[in-house]
Amino acid sequence: MTTAEKTPGCVLCRVRDGEDGGDRLLVHSAELNFIVMNLYPYTSGHVMIAPYRHVKTLNEATPEELNEMMALARRLEDVMRREYKPDALNMGMNLGRPAGAGVPEHIHLHVVPRWSGDTSFMTVVSGTRVMPEDPAEAAARLRPFFKSS
Repeated sequence: MTTAEKTPGCVLCRVRDGEDGGDRLLVHSAELNFIVMNLYPYTSGHVMIAPYRHVKTLNEATPEELNEMMALARRLEDVMRREYKPDALNMGMNLGRPAGAGVPEHIHLHVVPRWSGDTSFMTVVSGTRVMPEDPAEAAARLRPFFKSS
């Protein structure tokens, strides 16, 4: 499926609810947020942290949701460094479609491992993505790091 052929509705809510096999992309379920693999990753290990509640803006999220999101981002920083051994990490949000949000109606924080010379520039240059790791396999690879919580 291409990004132009997306199923209507919120992909994050479908994963949250275990619809369409989305649970195979689920890495971890916390109290207020969940971690999910990006179906169209920029690099191996590209995950998103999203609140369970379907909220469009940071102002709609509760302080507790945002605090837990940041705690999960801190934990992912350690997990990514241990498992993927990246040279760096990108973490960020795109709020609104003009800002690049693929899912503008449900906030989410991207955590993207980066390596010197990685291929994420391909999307900008040619609309092509190089996907060295299947997102479902990556989810299975990361789940053990969250078993203790």
